Amino acid sequence: MTPPGTETVPPAARWRVLVPFALVTLIWGSTWIVIRDQLSVVPPAWSIAYRFALASAALFAWSLITGKSLKIARHDMPFVAAVGVFQFVMNFHFVYAAEHHVTSGLVAVVFALLLVPNAVLARTFLGQRLSRPFLLGSALAICGIALLFAHELGEAGEGAGQVAIGIGLTMAGVLSASAANVMQATERARRIPASTLLAFAMGSGAIVNIVMAAILHGPPVVEPRLGYVAGLLYLAVAASALAFVLYYGLLRQLGPARAAYSSVLVPVIAMALSTIFEGYRWTPTAAAGCALALGGLLVALARR
Repeated sequence: MTPPGTETVPPAARWRVLVPFALVTLIWGSTWIVIRDQLSVVPPAWSIAYRFALASAALFAWSLITGKSLKIARHDMPFVAAVGVFQFVMNFHFVYAAEHHVTSGLVAVVFALLLVPNAVLARTFLGQRLSRPFLLGSALAICGIALLFAHELGEAGEGAGQVAIGIGLTMAGVLSASAANVMQATERARRIPASTLLAFAMGSGAIVNIVMAAILHGPPVVEPRLGYVAGLLYLAVAASALAFVLYYGLLRQLGPARAAYSSVLVPVIAMALSTIFEGYRWTPTAAAGCALALGGLLVALARR
């Protein structure tokens, strides 16, 4: 029997995969530049807390409006809370912190490697196989990322330490997200509707984020700037409530490794926006590294 997530998607099911896949890619490709704009007056911990408090509220409201069940067994709550901590606390604290040190486009490129730990953890804990194209493509992608790192460190000069910190923080975020992805793909998680699990997981994450923000930064800080408020609503509703429901649906249909293929195209959008809004300057080395990373990830998704 073929393990879940390794079989070929039937033609009749392709649109049910391609539409959410495309939406998630387009939305998340733009979030990196929006996150960058959030890093001004409001401490990142409070921005993260606001984001997932609003996203959780949106999911609870949607469930009530559509009549979806919000029941979760008491013994499943610790599991749901753990998903929330990995996905909506640790992951995003690392990502927001990384954007203090490097461009949003570079963070997105590094985050594209989510495919690798997702596949390894899925193989370890869910029994899903690693194909030869995946192994070859992942090796090429890692070489491309290494080349991009080398370029960034070379360009940074005395600021190379900042780039290294940004890369390290992003990788920590990747591992946190991967842990949550694999937990979401387990049979235990599949028994809970994705939107219900996410509503409680985001709510749990928001509570932890509020406590952390209060400890680290004191009382809530609010920035009434229109750009900040609009960006916060976009991150909460589109990039969290909507995109995570779609993405977790893909996780359950395809498995963690194949669902993470969305990370192949996200950096293309993010790097383009970084070039326009952050003045990222391309060099032959950077372009070669990015092309090799994306090409490797495309090889990794090859299927017969």
